[in-house]
Amino acid sequence: MAEFDYSDTDWDAIERLKKWYSGDIHDSMEALGLWGCLEGISLLGALADGDVVCGPAVTVLFEPSDRKGEPQDVYHNAIDNAPKGGIMVCDASCAPGSCSGELMSTGAKTHGCAATIVNGTVRDLAQVRALGYPLFGTMPSPIGVTGKKEPKKSQVPLQIGKATVRPGDVIFGDVDGVVVIPKEHLKAVADQADALGKEEAANRDRILAGEKLQEVWPAS
Repeated sequence: MAEFDYSDTDWDAIERLKKWYSGDIHDSMEALGLWGCLEGISLLGALADGDVVCGPAVTVLFEPSDRKGEPQDVYHNAIDNAPKGGIMVCDASCAPGSCSGELMSTGAKTHGCAATIVNGTVRDLAQVRALGYPLFGTMPSPIGVTGKKEPKKSQVPLQIGKATVRPGDVIFGDVDGVVVIPKEHLKAVADQADALGKEEAANRDRILAGEKLQEVWPAS
């Protein structure tokens, strides 16, 4: 895996973000003029109700390839060397085939990864869910990658829709989807999410107390 230093990861900000959910996070980003939604990617593996995943990105880029066998060495190496709590992010959209399933998820979980995010299909969902691993992708597919594509680069920027994922950027995922937070904006987003979360909690209390929605959010 290409060298990348995770020693300056702001784990305190990451823990603060874990109190909220992806809607809070993306609303907070938009309030700051940022965009982070990885559109089209959703939870297909296991995540308990109300749980979230949040951690620094380890990136892997797939490219078309007709190489046979198990041409996953770059991906395997990235998993084996990921930081504890890191989140694998793979752009495998270049060709058909599921780059992640039971074995990749088992390896990632065993090596301390918090989740795997794939811009592409994934498979072995029954086994991945039994493993209890948060695997995200665009949709399920039984098709394998061999002879179609292979991981060529790791720790490089990935362009997924309107969002860019760089190594060390922070990934947040839950049942609603996946958001990437640029590393340099992490603290500001966490601060904004804390403020938004407190405001939403207050509004929820008002609604539960019987106030009408138009009283809570009067037209301006």
